[in-house]
Amino acid sequence: MANISEHINMYFADRLTPENAALLLIDHQTGLSLGVETLNPETFRNNVVAIAKVGKLFKLPIILTTSADSGPNGPLMPDITKVFPDVEIIRRKGEINAWDDPQFKKAVEATGRKKLIIAGISTDVCLLFPVLSAISEGYDVYAVFDSSGTWNEIAQQTTMMRLSQAGCKTTNWVSVAAELQNDWRNPTGQALAALFNDHLTFYGHLISNLATPRKA
Repeated sequence: MANISEHINMYFADRLTPENAALLLIDHQTGLSLGVETLNPETFRNNVVAIAKVGKLFKLPIILTTSADSGPNGPLMPDITKVFPDVEIIRRKGEINAWDDPQFKKAVEATGRKKLIIAGISTDVCLLFPVLSAISEGYDVYAVFDSSGTWNEIAQQTTMMRLSQAGCKTTNWVSVAAELQNDWRNPTGQALAALFNDHLTFYGHLISNLATPRKA
């Protein structure tokens, strides 16, 4: 029993690093985003752009996918394509679960990463299903709930509970960023401070204080 408990504790304590993680953004489409009610539009957009910039800052492998983007779901949010202008978008024709799309799954496998940071619209479908599939195949998944959204709070909360029960690590974009950074003295420290200042405005003064040189 002690060995099982120790294994579980080590599993949840194993950290994200820029070398072991990939970022998957699923169905952050202009049409779908109109239905997000779990966050106000400005906050949701801020959080989606923030997690995208975190992925870029730490040079994570990036996978972008959309579902039927020529229809009412709409194209990928322009804010994301602005962050990743050179990343090919995997355009699914009908698969609801992105994991069922061979091109998507192949792209995930090609990263060689076993830790997947995932966000999507909607939380209870486009995030939930691929996370469960990835977990079933041995991936360690971090679901970024404040960069994901759905139509009501009940759907958001029940999805969070179901994913937690399945072994997913539920999180938010700031926590992901801090875990990847690990130490402010690492080379990405100043850039992350600027990102926090842009997307976590109340934290800006604290970051500015941290960045101010101190006399020995």
